[in-house]
Amino acid sequence: MTPIIDAHCHAWRHWPYQPTVPDPLSRANADRLLWEMDQCGVASAILISASIDHNPDNADDSASCARASGGRLLAFPDVDCRWHPAYHSAGAAQRLQAVVQRLNPIGFTHYLFEDRDPSWLLSNDGLAFFAAADALRLVVSLACGARQMPTVARLADQFPDIPFLIHHLGRVKVDPLDDDGLRLLLAAAASPNIHIKLSGFGYAVDAGWDFPCADTQPLVRALYEHFGASRLLWGSDYPVSQRYMTYRQTLEIVRTHCAFIPHNEMQQVLGGNMQALITSRQPQESTL
Repeated sequence: MTPIIDAHCHAWRHWPYQPTVPDPLSRANADRLLWEMDQCGVASAILISASIDHNPDNADDSASCARASGGRLLAFPDVDCRWHPAYHSAGAAQRLQAVVQRLNPIGFTHYLFEDRDPSWLLSNDGLAFFAAADALRLVVSLACGARQMPTVARLADQFPDIPFLIHHLGRVKVDPLDDDGLRLLLAAAASPNIHIKLSGFGYAVDAGWDFPCADTQPLVRALYEHFGASRLLWGSDYPVSQRYMTYRQTLEIVRTHCAFIPHNEMQQVLGGNMQALITSRQPQESTL
C-alpha cells in the first residue's frame, strides 16, 4: 500500500500566531504532530521550517525534531525567506550552501512577499541561488502568490531538474474567485517540474470554520485537470490549519471530498508523489 505522506506541516517551540493560545509551548510541537499523524494513518511528513515570531531557530529545531522522529519527519529549512534580514540580498547562494552543509536536507523552503515584484528570482543573485539548489539536487518548496506564477514558471524552465512545490493551492482566492490569478496559476502547468500542494484550504476561502470548504472544489478540479494527479501533493498545513479544521479534516477534504480523483491516482496525491520526490533526492545505496 502506498504510504500517506503529509507534504506540508510545521513544528514550533512556541505558538507563533494570533490569537494567543493557553498552551503556547505545546500547541505546535512535533510530538503533537506525530500523535495526529498516528490517528490518521499518516506515515511521514515534511516539516516546512518558518523562523517566525518566537522561533528564530526553527530550521535547526525542525532538523532536530526530524532526527528524533525515527525517519518519520523530514525537515525543509527556511532559507532567505521574507522574515530573514538577508532576504533577497547578495550572497544568497552561499547562505543556501551553508545551510545545506550544516543540516543536509533534501529540500528547502523559500517564502516570497506575495504582493511584491518577484523579479529577484530571475536576477543574477536569484539565478545563482537556484543554480546552487540545482547543483545540490534540492527540492524547492515555494510560497508565492498566483500573480507571481509567470515568473516562477520562467525560473522553473531554466532549472528543469528542480522540483518546485507551490504552497497552498497556489494561493488562489475562491470567494470571490480570482479569475486572473487562477488563469496564471493554470498556465504554469506547462512547466512540468511545477507541483501544487493541496493544502491551506482556509486561505482560499477566508471563511473560518467551513469544512469541507465546498467553494474550493472547482479550484482543485481545475488543478487536477491541468497539472494531473502526478503533480499534486496533499499537505495538512498543521498546526496552522487548526484555525479552520482538524488534522483529519485536512486529509478528508482531499481523500473524501475530491471524489473526481480516481482511487489509484488519489494514492499518489496522498503520498506516492511525495515519496517519489524523496527517493529521487536521497543518496542511492551502493550496489557493490
